[in-house]
Amino acid sequence: MLLAFSVAPSGTPAGGSRPHDASVHDAVAAAVKIVRDSGLPHQTDSMFTTIEGDWDEVFDVVKRATEAVGQFGSRVSLVIKADIRPGYTGELSAKVERLEKALSDGS
Repeated sequence: MLLAFSVAPSGTPAGGSRPHDASVHDAVAAAVKIVRDSGLPHQTDSMFTTIEGDWDEVFDVVKRATEAVGQFGSRVSLVIKADIRPGYTGELSAKVERLEKALSDGS
């Protein structure tokens, strides 16, 4: 399974720290640290983090990342998109490699 997710806090965190700071980079960093520490294949870009693994391990990481982000606000927004293809591994890079091959073959 490939699972892309984006998680962000909103609202004021408990204690009211930094109420005028609209940046979410500290919260995103907390989530990405959990992904990296998981040992699962992953890739982070400017909008999403994609993780590869089986259903239970991937959703465990997403849950823990979401909980970490929850410390930065009173609410959390979570967006998930998954590609569930049993029997396939290495698709984090293989899908892009097939795309690049198709583009080079067609030019």
